[in-house]
Amino acid sequence: MKIVYKTDQGKVRSHNEDSGGVFRNHEGIILAIVADGMGGHRAGDVASTMTINEMKTRWETVTDINTAEKAESWLKENILVVNKILFDHAKDNVECDGMGTTIVAAICTENFATVANIGDSRCYLLNETGYKQVTEDHSLVNELVRFGQISKEDAEHHPRKNVLLRALGTEEKVEMDVKTIIFEEGDYLLLCSDGLSNKISEKEMNEILGTFDALEQKAEKLISLANEYGGEDNITLSIVEFSDSSEGDEK
Repeated sequence: MKIVYKTDQGKVRSHNEDSGGVFRNHEGIILAIVADGMGGHRAGDVASTMTINEMKTRWETVTDINTAEKAESWLKENILVVNKILFDHAKDNVECDGMGTTIVAAICTENFATVANIGDSRCYLLNETGYKQVTEDHSLVNELVRFGQISKEDAEHHPRKNVLLRALGTEEKVEMDVKTIIFEEGDYLLLCSDGLSNKISEKEMNEILGTFDALEQKAEKLISLANEYGGEDNITLSIVEFSDSSEGDEK
């Protein structure tokens, strides 16, 4: 598998509250994560950075993630632990009161990818059947779309588009979505913060991922296009390409 991770402050924000990474354990299995922090007094970057560091540390020692059931169990267990760590940190540090973060994480093996998410950071899959969003946003506007109160097109420009119904670290308990998909040679997973998905259409993402460019160039093009369209938010992404080569880009 080939992997790449990139984050960009964007053209408007004074600092970057996103965090993420792509990490291989000693068995070569990949964990890709994107976290988009929120909270006053720069607490958002505290939440997202703590999340990535905690998940990375736990991933380095994991063994025997050879079934979808084990991957799903690992993500659920460890994300809930991190949620409690963030919640307690915010409770004990007044400057971090109300901090939280989205998370989208994928365990990628040679046979499957298991994806967990909380919030509106997304995972997309490009395979032989096309390009599609794998995750469901935990946002107010997505609930309005689900219940038929507004159209998907209306949601793109809704004034409350950024209101989340779930986030990591804001409550003592949190629910997440976890699903496993078949991951085959030639497939791509794209994990991203809404700084990318709010600016670039699925059609444009599909076109860029489908080029013959190197993975690093695909990532750079996606971020450049989001900035070209305004870059009002931080932009973060991880791309995992399933290939028969163990040599990959890891940034």
